[in-house]
Amino acid sequence: MENETIFTEVFGSNPIIKVLDFLITFQLFDYPLTEIAKNSGVSYSTLQIFWDKLVRNKIVIKTRRVGKSDLFKLNTKNPAVQQLIKLDWNLIKGSEETYQEIAA
Repeated sequence: MENETIFTEVFGSNPIIKVLDFLITFQLFDYPLTEIAKNSGVSYSTLQIFWDKLVRNKIVIKTRRVGKSDLFKLNTKNPAVQQLIKLDWNLIKGSEETYQEIAA
């Protein structure tokens, strides 16, 4: 992702944050690891370093297999993930309110 989001602005642009930001933004869709890496701006080899931790902690879930690729998406049933999504929305709302105050 080329433009920094409020999520990465607040929490930094380390690889895990960038991947979570992408998955939160596009939580309705599933992706192969190569697309997650590409769309989050993280190298595939870096993604592989921490991906198993995200799966093991049920942050992401495997949804299906297409050809030789497993597809994954954010596990929106996980209470911790639900809190991350709420946090992201609250950050967005807060930044919009700040922008409106500045514009006024």
